[in-house]
Amino acid sequence: MRSPLFLLAVIVAPLVLEAQRLSDADAVDQMKYDVQYLASDRLEGREAGTAGERLAAEYIAQKFGNIGLMPYGDSATYRQAFPFAGVPKLGEANALQLGRKKLKLDNDWSPLPFSASGEVRGTVLKCGYGIHAPDLGYDDYADLDLTGKVAALSISSPDGIHPHSKYLAYHDLRTRADQATERGAVAVLFYNDDPTAEDPSLRFSDAINAGSVPAIFLKGDRYEKLVVDGNPCALAVEVERPQLTGYNLVGMLDNGREHVVVIGAHYDHLGYGSDGSLHRGEKAIHNGADDNASGVAVMLQLARDLADMDEARANDYLFIAFSGEEKGLYGSNYWTKHPTVPIAQLNYMINLDMVGRLDSAHTLAVNGVGTSPAWKELEHVTVGGMDLRTTESGIGPSDHSAFYMVDVPAIHFFTGTHEDYHKPGDDAEKLNYAGMLEVARFIESLVTDLSDNGKLAFTKTKEDTAATPRFTVTLGVVPDYMYDGKGMRIDGITEGKPASQAGLKPGDVVVRMGQVEVNDMMGYMKALSLFQKGQTTTVVVLRGGEEVESEVTF
Repeated sequence: MRSPLFLLAVIVAPLVLEAQRLSDADAVDQMKYDVQYLASDRLEGREAGTAGERLAAEYIAQKFGNIGLMPYGDSATYRQAFPFAGVPKLGEANALQLGRKKLKLDNDWSPLPFSASGEVRGTVLKCGYGIHAPDLGYDDYADLDLTGKVAALSISSPDGIHPHSKYLAYHDLRTRADQATERGAVAVLFYNDDPTAEDPSLRFSDAINAGSVPAIFLKGDRYEKLVVDGNPCALAVEVERPQLTGYNLVGMLDNGREHVVVIGAHYDHLGYGSDGSLHRGEKAIHNGADDNASGVAVMLQLARDLADMDEARANDYLFIAFSGEEKGLYGSNYWTKHPTVPIAQLNYMINLDMVGRLDSAHTLAVNGVGTSPAWKELEHVTVGGMDLRTTESGIGPSDHSAFYMVDVPAIHFFTGTHEDYHKPGDDAEKLNYAGMLEVARFIESLVTDLSDNGKLAFTKTKEDTAATPRFTVTLGVVPDYMYDGKGMRIDGITEGKPASQAGLKPGDVVVRMGQVEVNDMMGYMKALSLFQKGQTTTVVVLRGGEEVESEVTF
């Protein structure tokens, strides 16, 4: 925990009048002040919708004011509020009776994460696995009338739960519940009669939407006596799904120009370790110094510098600090759907996410260069001697994606993952502040080089036609997003997860999972999408140029 005197110094020091361009030394100190405050324990990890996020928003708004940016949020303020779903939790009205047996919540049964709230009465109807697979000539619902029934479904499949099941595409429980509902079921009851299958996760997440009827899991072997056709069922489920508010911060450097360049960075992080944390152990604050206090600090430095650079006045500049990025790009998606500047006026977008750990080789990733031919200008920027690693796709796990989706050329600057990614160890003292200034100077050079280009042409990128695969398991690794060879290179391992238990190591390059060849990050995600919890498969990695085969259980 930082001392009160330290926090006071951090807050007061940045309030020096910023009327003239800072020296390099002062700019480094200023960015360090910004990161130290945003990544301090006082802000408790800046999770969207929390008091820590609001403190960060106040700080950033104050900085925008000091720099002289015009408010471009709601009602002539810097803030733009947006709603989002909080993490659901169980209410008090949860009860289940099957026949004459009253069952205890948590001990005997639990609502599934996609359960709707509601009270229902009906009779049980066993529907096998609840699988309708016409392509395989299989239908558990043939000749069944589910109207008003509580559909009872085994979580297994006709040939079990494993990566080689021919019913793999039909294993998802949410899909099975939806199909039962479409056939008239008023509730869905799952049970596990397969000793090789792992019980489903009962953890609620704000990323999982509710279905249309209550859906529960009956634990243990209680199904043997209670899941009987015609057995009366009285069920009450209450899941509280709170609606929260997050805040984007929006400020304009108005040069009176026709086109607007957006420069953005998300300021939220994971709080005490919400979904997305790779930490295993005691609850701890995730301060997110690199992810993404570093991006906010560089964004603020760019605002200071561009306000004083005559050679960069060919555009207006809109600076946006997004919240909700860690929840699923909430803030940037909201802004592009509720823009405070017409989308047609936007020239291009620069996104700063994790730019605080520039390495000694000056390796800088720039993602999204396929979104405009103008990004070829990157090749001519020599400031900082950067070793650029570029990717084409406009779709990626950060806020530039939202702008690409509305046809705005958008790139993402990134200095790479590290062992502290999404862990409590991502602290302010580990950042390369001189490197952050080099990134800022590189971007300033790019912006001035583009000043004579007018409005940049937008281009679609090749990957758009491929749907991003959904997966429910994790290998427990941090991918090396800077790796541009064949396969998926592991940059870090999370203890206690499948990769560590299988003996995989940082530096290993995954080239095959089961029967699926892994050629790149998309191939890796596609491979993961084929597996479910409890399944075992073979993973082949390259280690020191040699193939190593390991058995992994998810």
